[in-house]
Amino acid sequence: MAQAYFAQEMFQPATFSLTVRSYPPNRGYLVSAGLDDVLDYLSHLQFDSDAIQFLSSTGMFKDDFLEYLGGVRFTGSLRAIPEGRLFFADEPLLEITAPIIEAQLVETYVINQMNLQTALATKASRCVWAAQGRGIADFASRRTHGSDAAMKMARASYMAGFGSTSNVLAASHYGIPPAGTMAHSFISSFPSELDAFRAYSQSFPDRTILLLDTYDTLAGAWNAVEIAKELEVAGHRLAGVRLDSGDYTKLSLQVRHVLDDHDLGYVRILASGGLDEYELETLVEAGAPIDLFGVGTKAGVSADAPWSDMVYKVAWFDDRPVMKLSEGKMSLPGAKQIFRRTNGEGTLAGDIIGLQEETGPVDSKPLLEEFMTRGERNIPTPPLVELRDRFRDEFANLETRFKDLRRPPQFSRLGQP
Repeated sequence: MAQAYFAQEMFQPATFSLTVRSYPPNRGYLVSAGLDDVLDYLSHLQFDSDAIQFLSSTGMFKDDFLEYLGGVRFTGSLRAIPEGRLFFADEPLLEITAPIIEAQLVETYVINQMNLQTALATKASRCVWAAQGRGIADFASRRTHGSDAAMKMARASYMAGFGSTSNVLAASHYGIPPAGTMAHSFISSFPSELDAFRAYSQSFPDRTILLLDTYDTLAGAWNAVEIAKELEVAGHRLAGVRLDSGDYTKLSLQVRHVLDDHDLGYVRILASGGLDEYELETLVEAGAPIDLFGVGTKAGVSADAPWSDMVYKVAWFDDRPVMKLSEGKMSLPGAKQIFRRTNGEGTLAGDIIGLQEETGPVDSKPLLEEFMTRGERNIPTPPLVELRDRFRDEFANLETRFKDLRRPPQFSRLGQP
């Protein structure tokens, strides 16, 4: 497409809108995430000599176009909903305005980053809601779709309310509290479970979480009691025990009873293994005495909704509005703005989609902010903890019914261009 634009001397500015056309299953809202990576990509966009040489070797491209491509940089603007904020179907998550070749070339990367990270942040937020105040650690790295996805999961989930991550690189890179426990292989490598527990507690006397289910969960609980008493004598405390299989409600009640009978009420119970928001909701509603959850695979791949219908469509070109009319896939024309209304208590009351130049109602605030102008970033990336606070505050202002895990209602969209 870029070569065809070039041949036709089409260098006029175009505006592309990124939207999610319809909600993934059981979603009533979405969480903006991935913008920082898009901004970084646009800031460094270029085709180096190796890229130009490869394109030339395909025999598909003309020399004058390749010469032009070697000088391409992103010179446009980007307006977007800030990370950590909520948005809804059909609303522009971001809009890019640039010479049409530049705006078109970045399509795949923009969708790739925003689609993945929005899906992960939304999934993580649902887990946090289902946990109802119990802590959650990101345990997803082993089964995400590649190491980069593991990093994005750690960042997106912390933004959406997880408390820590087992991904040490992500903890270092993003400033997320690291967390980890032992594996079954550690226990199996010792002559007995008790020997394994003792060795681990000697290395981490104030951070030990003992995995109970390698052989027999209740027998493991009794061994944990012995280790806890040894730690108390040495002036330390056992941090917790972990359940990784079986009937979590039944086992957590039994383990809690064993611990409490030995004055170990301070020892927390962690559950992990195949958990997502649906299992968390069931456990919380059943009154399972579980203090912490390690959430991994199903959240790290957003198992019940691994993709969204996110699209990047031209809305304005060469001073004229543009729209797509395909059945079921119609796009809205023009550069747009979203005006968010709240009621007197701060609860989200409805969004209005308008044109960029329009002024919203007096009781509304525009959501799209300009993050790049003439190819330069003009808003620095906030610390991740600030994005986390932003999400927490906005999510608290969303009515509970939109947070339902199954078949939530659609958030009100009060207008469009």
